[in-house]
Order: sequence, then C-alpha cells, then structure tokens
Amino acid sequence: MLTARGRTFSNLCQIFIRNLYKETRTNASESRSFACTSCSNRLDSLELPRKLRKSERKPWVTDINEVKRKARLEKQERTMVRETNFKPPKNGLLVKGLIPVAHDVLAARNQLLFYTSRVAHSISIYFCSVCGDVHVGDPPHKIRTCNVSGSQTNKEHVWKRGGVEHVLPVVESFHLYDRLGRAVSHNERLQVDRIPAIVELCIQAGVDIPKYATRRREFPVYYVAGRLIDFEKKFPKTDSYEKDINTSGFWASPKSSNDDQKFLDFPFDNLKGFAVRGMEALDKLHSGVLKLMEKYDVQACGYCNEVQVGPKGHRVRQCQAFKHQMRDGQHAWQQASTDDIIPPVYVWHVGDSQDRLLIDALKRYYGKLPAVVELFAQAGASVGEKYRGMMQEDVIVPSLDEENLVV
Repeated sequence: MLTARGRTFSNLCQIFIRNLYKETRTNASESRSFACTSCSNRLDSLELPRKLRKSERKPWVTDINEVKRKARLEKQERTMVRETNFKPPKNGLLVKGLIPVAHDVLAARNQLLFYTSRVAHSISIYFCSVCGDVHVGDPPHKIRTCNVSGSQTNKEHVWKRGGVEHVLPVVESFHLYDRLGRAVSHNERLQVDRIPAIVELCIQAGVDIPKYATRRREFPVYYVAGRLIDFEKKFPKTDSYEKDINTSGFWASPKSSNDDQKFLDFPFDNLKGFAVRGMEALDKLHSGVLKLMEKYDVQACGYCNEVQVGPKGHRVRQCQAFKHQMRDGQHAWQQASTDDIIPPVYVWHVGDSQDRLLIDALKRYYGKLPAVVELFAQAGASVGEKYRGMMQEDVIVPSLDEENLVV
C-alpha cells in the first residue's frame, strides 16, 4: 500500500493530467470554431436541388404527417352537422390587401418578358434538341451531359438556337370561372382555356382581364358538414356574356392594351440598362408570387410538371409519369411551390475571368445559375447575394495543363 504522501502525489498527478486534457480539448474546439468562422466569412457554397428520378416524387412543401393530420380533421368535421366559417380567400372573397400585389406581379411578368427578349437579341441562347439542356452565351459549352435516350455515344449536346421560351418556360393552368366550383373533368379538357399559371393566379387574386371572365362574390360561402352552401346565384344578372363574344373566332390574335405598354418608355437604350431592370422585375416577380401563394392555393402534380391554380386539382387523365396506370392517368396532386409555376432552368455560368468555351475536363470548377439570371449577368447586371453561392466565384478555374496539379 502507498503511504499518505504517495497517495497525495498520485492524486495531484491525476488532477494535473485531467486539467491538461480539458485545456487541450478547449484549445482544439476554439481552433475549430475559429476555422469555421473563417470559413463562414468566405463565400458559402450553395448546392443546387438534386435532379429527381422518374420514380421519385417531388418533395412535399408541407410535411406529409401534417397533411394527413389535416385530412383526418377535415374528415371528422364532415361527419358533424355544423357551420364552418372561413376567412378570405377560402370563403370565396378576395384578400383586399393582396389585390395590389396581384397587379404588381402581372406587371412584373410583362416587364420581365420584354427585358428578356431585348437582351436575347444581343446574347445568344442555345438549347439541345435531344435532352433540352440550355446554354447562354456564345459559343455553347462542350460538357458531355447529354445522357438520355437517343443521345450520341460521346454524350455531347446537339445545339440549336433558342429563344426566350427556353430561359423562361411557360407553365399553363386551366382557367377557372369559379375558383370554388367543381374541378375540370376529363371531357371538358378541350372546352376550358389554358393560360399561364401566373396569370391565372393573378386573376384569382383580384386582377380583372376582360377576355378571361371570372366570378367575384359579394357574399361569403358557408360550409355545413363539409358541403359548400352558396346563397348567391350561380350566374348573376350583372354578367353578360354575349357582348364579349368575339365573332372572328379562335385564331384571332387579341390586341394588347395600353396598360401593358406603360413600361416600354425608357430613359435609356443600352444592354446593361435592360439587364438591370430585368433583374429587378425578376426579384419583384418572385417575391410577389410567394406572397400570393401564402393565401391562394396552387396544386402541382408530384411526378410531372402539371399545375392547377385553385384549392383542388383538375380531373383530366393526362398524366404519363411514374405508375400513372395505377391512378388511371390522374395526377398525384400536392401543394405547389414557387418553383412549380416559375421553374428555374439552371445553366453553366461563364465568368468574366475565364475562357468563354467550357470544356468537359474542367466541369467540376464551373458554377451554375438560373438561365435568365445568367442572361442578365452576361449583359452587365449585378447578381444578387442569393445567387452568388451557385457561381463558385471563390474557385479559380485552372488550365488544362494545371488540372493534375490541383489538390
């Protein structure tokens, strides 16, 4: 056995070792936190959304467990005979505070289309005729990412000249006269107009377009045991349809109103000015659509690109996505996101300090941007902070003889 002096010395040694271990861990954690802080001060890299397989469903905007819980509550309320009151817009009335937002969104969309078309006259847009990939700038890249049925053996793209519709694809939706009415059936698919989903969202939010009639209620609807009770007439006397019928037929092109041309008077006539105004219109469009979708429901198919603006989806059997036979061609409706009605088309970013021709050997050093943002960036507009993480500006693109030397 150790003496009292020996035990005291061993205890002191253990305390010293324990304190030294704690101090070492503290210094290591401080160094790690300093490194993380220094890394956070650098440009944060933003990963693009992963491309889904054909058998994968789109991610849910609302958690699936929350969706199931709301469905159970609605089913339970339908069994009880009682009146349920809803706030606008679920009761059929408009949200008055969002009517100016709807007008701003429609104006921003018209401005964005105009600015994009003006910039596209000076900057080339290419698209692959096989896979649909898009490139902005001249010459088109040589990156071998064409990996679909019918592509070449070397996976190189077959480029053709494109236009505004390739950088700003249009997503259409059925126009509803009554937003709370029944869904469009399969037999009515050719009788109902299909218009851009953003325009339909603005119409349901309070924008009046004469050629697209819509019902505006003055009194709210009521829900009793899950059934809609509407005390207004289905077709009020104020609605006169015969006077708006165009006898020239379907193929007549509608005339543009003077309100759509207000933004065409510019104090400038240079490419950079159009690009700067285009970026402002794009940001205004995204923020406005996000505000509208917080109140007005938009449905999207979980497997294909179909969108229906309104509280429920249509019943047209045209889905050809994964396991559509089990759904009899019906769409798998779920809550839509802003990317469903404003789909981003990601393209390779061409920086100012690098060669204009992008090659396959250096593709891991290139960044990406939405196509319309890349179009405006090449025209001289500054890219916002939310896009800088995609550009990989902190990465220096090496030359071909330096690729093997990169660590």
